This record gives sequence, C-alpha cells and structure tokens, in this order.
Amino acid sequence: MIYTVTFNPSLDYVVQVGHFTADGISRTDTEHVYPGGKGNNVAVVASNLGQKSRALGFKAGFTGDAMEAMLKQYGCDTDFIMLDEGLTRINVKVKAEQEFEINGQGPAIPDDKIRQLLDKLDAVGEGDMLVLSGSIPNTLPDDMYEKIMRRFMGRKVKVCVDAARGLLVNVLKYHPFLVKPNSRELGEVFGCVLKREEEVIRCAKKLQQMGAVNVLVSMAGDGAV
Repeated sequence: MIYTVTFNPSLDYVVQVGHFTADGISRTDTEHVYPGGKGNNVAVVASNLGQKSRALGFKAGFTGDAMEAMLKQYGCDTDFIMLDEGLTRINVKVKAEQEFEINGQGPAIPDDKIRQLLDKLDAVGEGDMLVLSGSIPNTLPDDMYEKIMRRFMGRKVKVCVDAARGLLVNVLKYHPFLVKPNSRELGEVFGCVLKREEEVIRCAKKLQQMGAVNVLVSMAGDGAV
C-alpha cells in the first residue's frame, strides 16, 4: 500500500481566460476543479497506475468534503481527519496571456488532530510506502516531517519526501528511501542556481552523501535526473 500525507491539501480551481483584464471583468473559456496538494497528486497517479493508495491528512469545511469526494472518484482510498474550524484552502490558477496563481493559506491544525494523524500512521507496516509531500501550514512546527520519520526508524517502510529547503534537509539523517526536489529547490539547498545537468547530478549526489538513499530531481521541460 502507498500512503500519502498532505498537511495542507486544496481544491485547485483552474481557469482558462482568453484575455485577462486586471481592472475589469474577465470571462473564463474553460474551468476545472481538482483535488490539490502534492500528496493527493501522488495518490491520484498511483491509483491511475493500478496501485493501492490511501490519502491521509486534514480537511475542513465544505471544501474539505469536496476535495475528499473527488479523490474517491479518482479511485483513491481516503482517511482524512476533519478539523473543527476553517476551510480546506482553494488555490486559483489563471491561464491567460500570462499565468497567475493565488494559493490559499489553509486552516490551523491543533495538537490533538496531529496526534490522531500519528496514530493513523501506526497502521503503515512492513512493505508499505509512505509519501510525505508538500509544504506544511505555518501553524505547525517545522520539524513535523522529522517527527514522523523518527516513528519509522527500524521499521521496514520506504519513506519518500518531496519538500523544499529545511523540510528536506532535516530529514536526510533518517535516510529516506527517496527524495524528490526540483532543480530550483535543489539549488536553494546549496545556495546556487543549477543550469546544467551535470550540476544537478553533482548536487543530487551530495544529497545522497547527506543520507538520502535515492534522489529524483525534476527539471520541468528538461525532464528529470
């Protein structure tokens, strides 16, 4: 089983606009709504590939219910924890002559709900894969991924981490099975801008030296390493 954890999922509202007018009314040509958040994306793709996946995380309000219902329509098993206050965020993606993105902040997650998530993660067992992906709300401590990985030390679970900067670097000492920065995030780790594939490879190998077992670096239109 592939388990995914998304601390700050979303509904992604994606619209195509023929001509965007900043100081007037713009009419959409097409509009779509998707369940968002990196962990949710992994769960959907895994389901599309015929793999059993279970999406974990937090939801809030009617937007959270809609997000979870959409994941089920994609064939994902879900087990989200309902928060008592707030709304699952809505991210707006506008595709026009230029592209614009407005990402919501997301609800606060209290300590008792975090403990519920950790209890659910105890069901992840030998041979399973756990994917920790995306940002965490600013109301949570920045060692959240570390706390989860410490719980899996010595258990035969393959943990994959897709995160940026400190969230990524701080888990390397726990030897994640896979980390997946993009080339910009990888450059930020080492304080440089990576322009050539050989530079990406050199920095990716540094992540292995720091503890990652495998490193996958996405490079947008240039593919991946």
